[in-house]
Amino acid sequence: MAKSAVNQLKVSVRTETGKGASRRARREGRIPAVLYGHGADPQHLELPGHDFAAVLRHAGTNAVLTLDIEGKEQLALTKALDIHPIRRSIQHADLLVVRRGEKVTVEVAVVVEGDAESGTLVTQETNHIEIEAEALSIPEQLTVSVEGATPGTQFTAGQVQLPRGVTLISDPELLVVNVVNAPTAEDLAEEGAGETAGAEAPEAAGEQESEAGAESEAE
Repeated sequence: MAKSAVNQLKVSVRTETGKGASRRARREGRIPAVLYGHGADPQHLELPGHDFAAVLRHAGTNAVLTLDIEGKEQLALTKALDIHPIRRSIQHADLLVVRRGEKVTVEVAVVVEGDAESGTLVTQETNHIEIEAEALSIPEQLTVSVEGATPGTQFTAGQVQLPRGVTLISDPELLVVNVVNAPTAEDLAEEGAGETAGAEAPEAAGEQESEAGAESEAE
């Protein structure tokens, strides 16, 4: 299912800018944001923090937003988020003006489905690929089926099935999923033995150095 412009947010125009004003806005539950695109001057806004976070949580960062800016509606796409490193709260948002029928470039999550052949190990090498799609028809996710895949099977970005009207931007040769033989118990045992031997070697060398140092001091 594609995104749609049902994510209505009533926003306000920021009359103050700067770090102090941004901190006050966040304390009051609002998120500072800037809206830009289509050659217009950047517009500084404040988003309702709870509602904006809810949209991102339920519809993802590619959700098209319908902004109510003092009674005027504007479609926008979230382009960047500044996240607090500890609290993980949204500190600031960059929003891009979009129009109906306009194509935009975004990253979309890739999900692996199905069960590969018994005795295999499936690794996902890439979690997102870049695509171009109409702003109101961005797919929520793309899927790769590994059902019955055998060892040595690989899926590249160019093999990911795209909805009609969606174009791949990522390198078609980008490796997305790799299917290999699962390690056996013997493989794991040998690997563990190798790690143990590697850990013991430096200790033995250290003991030899200590003994050599003791002999030097004795002389």
